[in-house]
Amino acid sequence: MPFALAAILAAALTQEEIVERMKAPPATRLDGLVQVTGFCPAKVREEFQTPIAIFVSDVCERMYRYTHDVRRRFKSPGVVVMLGEGDTENTNVVSTVQRRDEETFYTRIWLESPAAADISALRRATVKAYYLAVRGETIDDDAAEAAMRAADPGLRRADERAEMRLWMEGVKTSHDDEYFLALRRKISSLGHASPEDVLVFASRLMLFPETFSSPFCGKYRSCTFAEAVGLAARDARIRFLALAKETEVMAFGGGRGDELLSAASAYAAFLHELAMYKKPPEELLAMLYDAEAKLKAAYDKAEYDDAHQDEW
Repeated sequence: MPFALAAILAAALTQEEIVERMKAPPATRLDGLVQVTGFCPAKVREEFQTPIAIFVSDVCERMYRYTHDVRRRFKSPGVVVMLGEGDTENTNVVSTVQRRDEETFYTRIWLESPAAADISALRRATVKAYYLAVRGETIDDDAAEAAMRAADPGLRRADERAEMRLWMEGVKTSHDDEYFLALRRKISSLGHASPEDVLVFASRLMLFPETFSSPFCGKYRSCTFAEAVGLAARDARIRFLALAKETEVMAFGGGRGDELLSAASAYAAFLHELAMYKKPPEELLAMLYDAEAKLKAAYDKAEYDDAHQDEW
């Protein structure tokens, strides 16, 4: 809170109200790095002081892990968050650098209304304040946003998935296959399928000959599963490759959540029956359509989970 404004408010309050507002100690965390205080009613402090102190401290903790800076004790806080009245809809987060003496600076972050404050702006202001207090560096909003996203596992995976999507859609290309494979490994999360995981799985739902230059039935260099139903009757290699693909789809569909596992199991059952070729084509196609429906459900679930992942 600007000191002039604090003085004006103090003049309008009774001595009892002033004492009530100032008697609560600031919430100080992370070896004195973070402090949350405010010239506000006790009710506002009780509701917001501790949660905001935890939030700001968590951001700084993540930055410590990201930058590998050595933690130290602060005689005076470097990140000071001041709470206002809390009864307005003002979302502003006002951050200013203050000089404590000739050598040290700190960042004061003013929240006029803690209940309505822009959380993303508060997170960004905290990252900038951390860099100034811990590293002695001044960074802009773009650099703070980049550091914030790199430091958070959820946001980092979201960025990597977005990059993966660009590669898969052909927007980004490269001759570096190792980079592409490394990116795929990074974005995989055991027990959970991202939309990109499902798309990578779907990209494998084709049959290829043992040698890519060798066509199927003198015509196909690869074939979809639906095409394979018609080809299997006259090309034994189709049935052999379907049996090999059965193991592959289970390997790539397992460990990524129940929905993708269900789809993989349905595809594996279809491929097994295709290899045996004892069912009529219409039954094989019905099994394939069931597997495709399960794959769509897995993709829809992955997109929903991706859109509703918690932010830090």
